[in-house]
Amino acid sequence: MDRIEVNGTGLEVQRIGGPAGGPAKPLIFLHEGLGSVAMWRDWPRDVCETTARAGVVYSRRGYGASDAVPDVRGAGRLGPDYMHREALEVLPALLEALEIEKPVLIGHSDGATIALLHASHFPVEACVVLAPHVIVEDVSVQSIEQARAAYEAGDLRERLGKYHADVDCAFWQWNDIWLDPAFRAFDIRAECRRITAPVLAIQGEQDPYGTLQQVRDIEPTQGIFEAVVLADCGHSPHRDQPERTIEAIRRFLTRAA
Repeated sequence: MDRIEVNGTGLEVQRIGGPAGGPAKPLIFLHEGLGSVAMWRDWPRDVCETTARAGVVYSRRGYGASDAVPDVRGAGRLGPDYMHREALEVLPALLEALEIEKPVLIGHSDGATIALLHASHFPVEACVVLAPHVIVEDVSVQSIEQARAAYEAGDLRERLGKYHADVDCAFWQWNDIWLDPAFRAFDIRAECRRITAPVLAIQGEQDPYGTLQQVRDIEPTQGIFEAVVLADCGHSPHRDQPERTIEAIRRFLTRAA
């Protein structure tokens, strides 16, 4: 595990498969709103082995073992543009530090949205998004309200504590902004129209955080677009249907190449 300074913040970074400068572009894994390097578990390594590519997994600021956000519910509170900042400022700086150009982005939930935003402004070889958010839906807000109740009165805080050095920072920076009325206007559909790289979108039929409209509204990009809807699958295709998700990614990257 490495630690890399990016824009004044120490980020936890895990490299998979040796140097990322091989013939095939590396995979960059972008985690969900409550995710981290550790929460991906072994799935990124399985994807890298199946696709014969190197990979990089990192925890965003405030998650995992990366630097926490001071006063996360006050002066450090995230704004409605937090995913734009990650996609357009932090991720480019991280890729430059890693000496990676035109990677394949694989993002889940918030990480999927960040992947789409980055691909709409920077060259990437391909973009794979699991349960992306391109708009804010009522079902999303309702599920995030339930997460707050589970954190405050249930065992969610204890379960998340295994994956984050500062679990309160990780939870509240995500939960507060998603439940902020100002965030209801979040909408990246116009930016998705500018993506020229191939895009694969994977979503579960039983996703409690978003309807299939999230996937449909990505299209049309200017490049290749494919959508895979998985039965018996919720918000995390890589956990609910890991083999099918990996095989969809393998096929897509082979065709895109």
